[in-house]
Amino acid sequence: MLHSALGYNGAITAPHRAAALAGRDILAAGGSAIEAMVAAAATIAVTYPHMNGIGGDGFWLIHRTGQAPVGIFAGGHAAALATPGWYAAQGVRDAIPARGGLAALTVPGTIGGWEAALDLIPAARRLPLAQLLASAIGYARDGIAVTGNQARTTAEKLDGLRDVPGFAEIFLNDGAAPQPGDRMRQPALARTLERLATEGLRSYYEGEIAQIHGDFLATHGSPLRAADFAAYRAQLVTPLQVTTSQGTLYNMTAPTQGVASLIILGLFDRLGVQTGEGFDHIHGLIEATKQAFLLRNAGLGDPAAMAEPAQNWLADDRLDAMAARIDRTRALPWPYEPKQGDTIWMGAADRDGTVVSFIQSVFWEFGSGLTCPQTGVFFQNRGAGFSLQPGPNQLAPGKRPFHTLNPALAHLPDGRVLAYGTMGGEGQPQTQSAIFTRYAQFGMDLQAAVTAPRWLLGKTWGDNTTSLKLESRFDPTLVAQLQGAGHQVEILPEFSDLVGHAGGVVLHPTGLFEAATDPRADGAAVSY
Repeated sequence: MLHSALGYNGAITAPHRAAALAGRDILAAGGSAIEAMVAAAATIAVTYPHMNGIGGDGFWLIHRTGQAPVGIFAGGHAAALATPGWYAAQGVRDAIPARGGLAALTVPGTIGGWEAALDLIPAARRLPLAQLLASAIGYARDGIAVTGNQARTTAEKLDGLRDVPGFAEIFLNDGAAPQPGDRMRQPALARTLERLATEGLRSYYEGEIAQIHGDFLATHGSPLRAADFAAYRAQLVTPLQVTTSQGTLYNMTAPTQGVASLIILGLFDRLGVQTGEGFDHIHGLIEATKQAFLLRNAGLGDPAAMAEPAQNWLADDRLDAMAARIDRTRALPWPYEPKQGDTIWMGAADRDGTVVSFIQSVFWEFGSGLTCPQTGVFFQNRGAGFSLQPGPNQLAPGKRPFHTLNPALAHLPDGRVLAYGTMGGEGQPQTQSAIFTRYAQFGMDLQAAVTAPRWLLGKTWGDNTTSLKLESRFDPTLVAQLQGAGHQVEILPEFSDLVGHAGGVVLHPTGLFEAATDPRADGAAVSY
């Protein structure tokens, strides 16, 4: 029987053990969940580089006792030079490349998000930044043991990355993918983190680091310049929310797909399903996902370019109408064009009642691949998600691209606070719906809810099929029912990376913490 990690002093979960332990150490030293998350975020940027890094973006949802949840949008904007005309002048007219300098066109926002989150803590109560970054600095300087996940991903994506400037020198061994257990040192990144610890996080955007990055990016064909870094600030935002019979659910604002995650759960709540793990549960969530994705794909983008605010989509009458379109016995014909993306999700909670849901990403694995040898930073390719054609997601200077990233938080009716999420691009809303309904609605243990077999509608991680993918641990009778309802089913291995690396943290009103991690990743869940 699977059980969550339990404790009364604090909790953290991360898809790499080193990050979970770094966060645990900060909690044990008297730090807050926010500080623990910064330590974990820095550490996992070093130890799980195929999934995230400090050249990417980040998003926070933060619950604090007696206050409304707050969000931090730390997604970068497009460069001042980034226009369809500029790309046309480079010979690019149809789609932005996914790798190399042309793919690195948005400012990395995640460190600005760390700064904004720490600013929520009174200065007199904060731990030194050097203490928060110490674990990450040590791993970058002394080396990490390459995980099987990193080794496998590097080998799979090698053809598109090996020739990108700066990539091979750090992430390959004599031009080949590393093997599990190989020691990988990142001395330039260690020096960069040390500078951030002594000069402050803002030094990433102003000063010598930003100038180095601006010059390097310009040399290798990116439209980003040092001035774009200097103009960047993370934003405090009011999260999107929806109230269901299972509580009040929160997620990140547009242009993330957080609204899709909330729509799925709002629609499923209206179906009145009483039992988990059967056809009504799985089919209902899949069909709710289709409705949410159709709306998302038609109208989600930078809020300034949307026809109406995403919160409007969560109005009761809108959800009622969408739920009425769900056939409870037949599958809506599919496919459509899904979005790609890889990332990490982490959660933390402390004894003061602060609960954090955090996500950090470079979009595709290793992002653009473009790696600065002076700083050890590789840059995200999130801007490759922009369109060069007219529409709500068309590229423009200062614009923010569509994001698959969406950390989730929920206030349950009995007073529990649940932070949950996953990596997995297109699969993030789907995995969130599985975890939330299993835990909050059908009473499954949190760890069991994360471990239980999952599904993916559509493609992710470069997979080209748009079928309904099911891990092989699903009951064959259920699989047959889904096929009989018209779902095009594809069977995955027992535990597949395709369905994401998920986790969750819960703060109970009694002060009890529980935490869960995903056996599909290399992580740990710590409650103590």
